[in-house]
Amino acid sequence: MDIVTPVIERYAHEHTRSEPELLCELAEETRRTRSDHGMLTGRLEGRLLKLLVQLVQARRVLELGLFTGYSALSMAEGLAPGGELISCDIDPRAEQFALRYLARSPHGSKVTIRIGPALETMASLNGPFDLVFIDADKENYLNYYRAAIRLLRPGGLIAIDNTLWSGRVLAPADAADRTIDALNQEILLDQRVENVLLTVRDGLHLVRLRS
Repeated sequence: MDIVTPVIERYAHEHTRSEPELLCELAEETRRTRSDHGMLTGRLEGRLLKLLVQLVQARRVLELGLFTGYSALSMAEGLAPGGELISCDIDPRAEQFALRYLARSPHGSKVTIRIGPALETMASLNGPFDLVFIDADKENYLNYYRAAIRLLRPGGLIAIDNTLWSGRVLAPADAADRTIDALNQEILLDQRVENVLLTVRDGLHLVRLRS
């Protein structure tokens, strides 16, 4: 199911300011060399993530799910000098791919990659973080959300990708479907937060921890 019709998606893409050339190159290589390139964040969501980092004046960002580094570099671009982004992934291939582009970016020094199960990494971290971006294995989304809330500062923001899951949340059929639907329901009922579920790409759930 298309969340947004392709012609409108294209119009929005064309009317969103372009990402830096290095990110365009990263995206092109991802599409050319990775069979799972549909996981790429892309311009619309990448520019939104950068903007969110700037709007919350983030100094510390936590990312769950590095993939090839597009989202990490997008958010790092929005961080002020001296800002920190920790990106978690379990795939050493992702790290090696992303490191090549981090080395060429003026924002690459802001990014630290942690390889290993994200929940274990999160348990080892000290908060607070200003923004947490969740885009990792869907079966753990509820666990990631609950762990992220504990690391977030009051007034901080969680952004969770794929929360419409190509429409499968309407009739959950497998574990990932059910977990994402349960997450959306839990956020809706969580009195600690304010939230909006956006129809950006495959669904982006924004969650602000009340001050």
